[in-house]
Amino acid sequence: MTRDYATFSGLAPAEVHTSLPIASDGWDRFPDMAKHPRIRQQNIAVFGESGSGKTVLVSSFYGRTQEGSHKNDLWDLVADKGGQGNRLYQNYLGMRDSAKTPMTNHFLNTTYDFSVKLKAGEGDEEKSRPFDELRLAWHDYPGEWFQDDPSSEEENLHRIDTFRTLLSSDVALLLVDGQKLLDHRGEEERYLKSVFHNFRQALVRVKGPLLSEDGPLIEFPRIWILSLSKADLFPDWDVNTFRDLVILKAADDIEHLRSTIAGMIVTPDALSIGEDFMLLSSAKFALKADSAEPVEIDLKQRIGLDLILPIASLLPLERRVLWEERMKLPWKVADTLADGADVIAAAMAGVKFTGFEKLLRRVTKNDAQAAFVAKVLPAAFAAAIKIVGPKLKEMNEDARAKHLYLRAMLTQFKIDLDQAVTENVFRKQK
Repeated sequence: MTRDYATFSGLAPAEVHTSLPIASDGWDRFPDMAKHPRIRQQNIAVFGESGSGKTVLVSSFYGRTQEGSHKNDLWDLVADKGGQGNRLYQNYLGMRDSAKTPMTNHFLNTTYDFSVKLKAGEGDEEKSRPFDELRLAWHDYPGEWFQDDPSSEEENLHRIDTFRTLLSSDVALLLVDGQKLLDHRGEEERYLKSVFHNFRQALVRVKGPLLSEDGPLIEFPRIWILSLSKADLFPDWDVNTFRDLVILKAADDIEHLRSTIAGMIVTPDALSIGEDFMLLSSAKFALKADSAEPVEIDLKQRIGLDLILPIASLLPLERRVLWEERMKLPWKVADTLADGADVIAAAMAGVKFTGFEKLLRRVTKNDAQAAFVAKVLPAAFAAAIKIVGPKLKEMNEDARAKHLYLRAMLTQFKIDLDQAVTENVFRKQK
């Protein structure tokens, strides 16, 4: 979910203008929006048992963009914390040059903060675009917490507080360890049932404290992508092979997990688990004949990692559109699910955000147009996310030619998502 930059910068709210300052009770508060937002933040949560490859994934995700040979004519990826970025790149270089995998961060919860900085625009483009920078908070939940009970009340409270930091994520990746799946060949259900059971129990342990004050949660990850890590171990598989195996061996366990999550949130129909699948691989690992120790790691042969940014930024918008077409989605839920949808869709469609601001300023609590705007405006922007094929490619090429870097980046993200579906790397809810 997008979050206001003031939350993360320490600035007073008056110093930062959000994209859609809507109060929790509806379209009733529109402060001065003379300055459009400059930064949007997206969150993604990554869950997986110890050894499932979380540290390798984030190191490869970031490290590839830091190589001198890496070229991107639209944006640059920067680690907001210099020391954290250096450690990730060190991990990457260790894999690339010495075939050395990074050490696991046992029992440590880590949030990796990245900024996607757009290239400088030309003329009025840079001034008029809704934001200049997309921030990604990658939340890494300790795998040991799935498997081990807390050793003290202090640790239990720490786990609860850690989970609260993940609630702002629209999307969560739940990793299925490809190596363990391979180790359980012929009895894959034993491993899969264990994964889903352990995760469900971890949720049960934090459910009470999370819901104790206000009841079911409005803000909670609602898109759960079951992701096969170390997918390079299965060169003949596509995402449908993985999906079929998981459904065949663990459909009941997925349903139990869905029920547990549904019991924690408002509007449980707006929840996707067991409907989105993807393949993930940080690199191609060549192993020694007599052990699992790598002798060569080819970081250029990776799968799915280039989808992280498109998934974090566009998939919530796609899903919000889909769910609003299928059900009456309460505004308080829609407002937290892809709560920057208006800005992103406007940027994709090439709508001038200054005009959008003027429209919002005319809507007040007593304005009869408020309900109409709340209903029609999202539908109008929904058209942007539904553009596919030649038209989408044309929009991307036009944006690149005109140096409209924000629009070019977002349309490229959409192209990448659509291509991943076509190539059977990613399968999403239909």
